[in-house]
Amino acid sequence: MFTSLPAELVLPVQLFVGIAALCWLLSVITREYSWVDRTWSIMPGIYAYTFAARADFADMRVNLVTALIILWCIRLTLNYARKGGFAPGGEDYRWAVLRSRMPPWAFQVFNVFFIAGYQHLLVFLMTLPIWQVWANPAPLGTLDMVLAAVFLLLLAGETLADQQQWNYHQWKKGRTAAGEPVGNGFVETGLWAYSRHPNFFCEQAIWWVVYAFAVSSGAGWWNVTLVGPVLLTLLFHGSTNFTEEITAGKYPAYATYRQRVSRLLPWSPRGQQQ
Repeated sequence: MFTSLPAELVLPVQLFVGIAALCWLLSVITREYSWVDRTWSIMPGIYAYTFAARADFADMRVNLVTALIILWCIRLTLNYARKGGFAPGGEDYRWAVLRSRMPPWAFQVFNVFFIAGYQHLLVFLMTLPIWQVWANPAPLGTLDMVLAAVFLLLLAGETLADQQQWNYHQWKKGRTAAGEPVGNGFVETGLWAYSRHPNFFCEQAIWWVVYAFAVSSGAGWWNVTLVGPVLLTLLFHGSTNFTEEITAGKYPAYATYRQRVSRLLPWSPRGQQQ
């Protein structure tokens, strides 16, 4: 199965197949379907590390991209952990909604091919530009420094958006427990006044920056690893639609918010029509 692969891809592909199979098995045993979510913030760092190690940590561009990806891993893992994602029962609420709309057999097919299979493939593919960085060794240049700065800016933006959302939900939880009103029921201040999903915007842009490092290394704009950020963007498009459908069903004021505020790209809320 792995003999036709380039030698440097054998270990990453074996890791992808193994973790996808493990997450599927755990979902069947526990009847929880967020095992992919629990590994989403970890596997990119592992994939990147395999290429840095294969280069004996001597390729500065590979080391830089690996370090940036590991920073992303740490941030997302900590954010996911504080929301209880790693705890028993910490399943993403959207899987429960989807289960309620599908026959059990159909959801299990969906579990095999999309939740465990496709999503783990996507995690592998969105990290894969580091393969082209590894395959095209060259000294670091000005473009690499600009890309690293943009990556860190986006990481900071995603951190701020998640913190603002966390602060809001903690405030909302306290108000609800005290029987006090919570306004419209969803966060719409800070970065959320300029984008309905500022964290989603930053997340997608981060992986386009990772792809840009492959271009910077000399792989060319149309190298095969372009498929990773493209598929990630398509996944977020569908996920955002589903998330907004659920939110709009819970909060009547969300319809007005959607008309006023940009979907992804942070933008002035005045005159927005979507």
